[in-house]
Amino acid sequence: MNQFTLPELYCPFPSQINKHVDVLEDYALEWVLHFNLLANELSYKRFCKSKFFLLAAAVYPYCQLEELKIANDWLSWLFIWDDQCDLSDLRKQPEVLKVFHKRFLEILNGAEITSQDIPVAHALSDLRQRMLQRVSVKWLLQFICGCENYFQGCVHEATNRVQHTIPGIDTYIIMRRLSAGVDVSLPLIELCDQLMIPDFVQKHYIFKQLKLITSNILGWSNDIFSVSREMGNGDFHNLVLVLHYQQQISLQQAIEYAVEMHDQEVRTFMNLEASVPSFGAKVDSEFTKYISGLRAWIRGNLDWYSYSSRYQTLERLELVKC
Repeated sequence: MNQFTLPELYCPFPSQINKHVDVLEDYALEWVLHFNLLANELSYKRFCKSKFFLLAAAVYPYCQLEELKIANDWLSWLFIWDDQCDLSDLRKQPEVLKVFHKRFLEILNGAEITSQDIPVAHALSDLRQRMLQRVSVKWLLQFICGCENYFQGCVHEATNRVQHTIPGIDTYIIMRRLSAGVDVSLPLIELCDQLMIPDFVQKHYIFKQLKLITSNILGWSNDIFSVSREMGNGDFHNLVLVLHYQQQISLQQAIEYAVEMHDQEVRTFMNLEASVPSFGAKVDSEFTKYISGLRAWIRGNLDWYSYSSRYQTLERLELVKC
């Protein structure tokens, strides 16, 4: 693999970890094995080395065990499917991806599981049922919209691979917000911490911008840490590589440029946070907790990279079996 110098990313937020992290470690493996999500030895080893339970415990540090289990299982599901989209033959089969995604959305909307459904579909149905025990139907519908965005991002990347299209920087930034899966990760702050963010706050410019900036931060930090793997896999869906190709600068310069973009986005987040208006005592309390959840995601995501080997190996996976 190519070796680069990765400058330290700016993040002034404190590290945290959920008190249930030790229980979660054993549980996490049981859940994926129960639904047969690790079909072979390669997948098993990859999952164990990735340590998704540490990510869940770091980015949802305040919640109780049952909510943490749901968050952990969703992240496990998301990363397992993301690997199928990036590392199996599905990575260049956008039309096949659309079929899978259509079925996943049907299941999230309440369709019954059949014998024809693949293991990840069964696991998704389980997650839906458990989420609905703790959230409203309205929240679930918003979550499903986030899933549609994520699936759209995956299909867009697969289409680019087939057409050998390297996106421009502006297009890439927009699509990265979708493929990063942030639209289906940040909503779990509300589920885990049992928050009620009113509609008028969710529609407010400040709320939308904080989510958008957090999405950029998470997507770009992932790209910086995963650049060697994506180069080795022949993929170009990475901020560093897009900067390298489109601006015709060296890879090291592209990394430094991406780090600068990341760091500036963190500062923008902090400035925006300082300008949040008051919506009334009760709503302010909920919003403050939500912002703490965004901070936990930014810090916890960075901490996870130092423990996980997910982006340090080159692998190809078998196509998911129907």
